[in-house]
Amino acid sequence: MYKKLLIFSIVALFISCKGNSQKTKETTTKQDIAKVEKTDAQWKAQLTPLEYNVLRKAGTERAFSSNLLEIKEKGIYSCAACDTPLFKSEHKFKSGTGWPSFDRTIDGNVAFDVDYKIGTKRTEEHCAVCNGHLGHVFNDGPKNTTGERHCINGAALKFTPTK
Repeated sequence: MYKKLLIFSIVALFISCKGNSQKTKETTTKQDIAKVEKTDAQWKAQLTPLEYNVLRKAGTERAFSSNLLEIKEKGIYSCAACDTPLFKSEHKFKSGTGWPSFDRTIDGNVAFDVDYKIGTKRTEEHCAVCNGHLGHVFNDGPKNTTGERHCINGAALKFTPTK
């Protein structure tokens, strides 16, 4: 009896395991949102060269180069390509990494993919509306809130102060 139970448990374990070794991309979003789709030429005409490189080519701006790093006003950080609200100022924190950092997103407006571009698994963030690359999320953020650090390229964002 014990032997049958052990075999059943092992088989159940293998069946229920979901491996990541075969996956190249995972996408999750909270809701379906009307998508913004443009041609590459339209994006190039709309965005600055830095915004285009970050948002459309998944580039990374130089650390400590964003003018959004020192903003302490209340407001909303939106996608620089499509104006979708992505982060609230009250969730911004100083991480010391050189990029604007937030401990959470505005639900449903940021989508996540698995990124292996540097040879290791990272969680990439992009705008759920226009699919613009934003940055990456890590689990080394403030422990007293979410524990997450959404490390975002300032070139992917625009800030709108609230009154």
